[in-house]
Amino acid sequence: MKCFVTGGAGFIGSHLVDRLMADGHSVVVYDNLSLGRQEFISHHLRSSKFRFVKADLLDTKSLNAAMKGSNIVFHLAANSDIVKSAKHTRIDLEQGTMATYNVLEAMRANNVSKIVFTSSNVVYGEARKLPIPEDYGPLFPISMYGASKLACEALISAFCHNFGFKSWIYRFANVIGPRITHGVMLDFYRKLQKNNRELEVLGNGKQAKPYIEVHDVVDGMLFGLKHSSDSVNYFNLGTEGLTSVTVIAHEVIRVLGLSNVKLRFTGGIRGWPGDVARVSLDMGKLRALGWKPKHPTSDDAMRVGLSAIMKELRESLGAIK
Repeated sequence: MKCFVTGGAGFIGSHLVDRLMADGHSVVVYDNLSLGRQEFISHHLRSSKFRFVKADLLDTKSLNAAMKGSNIVFHLAANSDIVKSAKHTRIDLEQGTMATYNVLEAMRANNVSKIVFTSSNVVYGEARKLPIPEDYGPLFPISMYGASKLACEALISAFCHNFGFKSWIYRFANVIGPRITHGVMLDFYRKLQKNNRELEVLGNGKQAKPYIEVHDVVDGMLFGLKHSSDSVNYFNLGTEGLTSVTVIAHEVIRVLGLSNVKLRFTGGIRGWPGDVARVSLDMGKLRALGWKPKHPTSDDAMRVGLSAIMKELRESLGAIK
């Protein structure tokens, strides 16, 4: 494949690029480095099958030129700071919805007909049925990020039906693992750097969601791409079970070798406006195709991912004492 990867220097994107390159595909990474890091992809820069373009998806001229010659798009670029977007409501409109529209229009201009899109479980909003099947509805997201992801899914579906595109849409659980750039685990680490006697936990600590290790995410995405061929293919991508914020807090403290750390909860059922307090996903569609994650449970994925994250943080920032 000749792959065009938006957000390819980011957390998930860079792991996807590693896999695509290892499998022998050609890759163009398009990333403005607002969240991504060039060091995540620097080991590919000398390859004749790799090219990096530092540019923004809102720059349609650069986007159209960079996509030329590609035959599949992996669209991962998006704002991932859900808390920030609740205060600045244009962020997800521009970096999510408009950016995706620009990608689809660039595909049309360059005769690229396949797109793999990273959506999120937040499109379901506060679903009344758990675990949530892929055909659950109606969908009413409660965050700006979720609204943008749902709008992007709708745009992709419309382009598929109007212009003969094929799409693979993945609604992720919470993804963890090496190179992570945001999330509760990093938040806990930074708080403990400032005060290793007390750890603030947003909400009541009972918020619980499925976690999936990043290499399993990449494997699931490529498996679904290979084994499904509808016009619009859509999947939940996660693990079995849930992991609470309190469990993660205790595990971070344990991995860091700290003791006598008091947890201080801010209260309320949500960690922030737009936070869905409890999520559980039905992975029936991918399972029916024959795929299963290497780390099948949320707690297992959380511990494996956390171990890798803490190792990276200790190497770059030092141990917390």
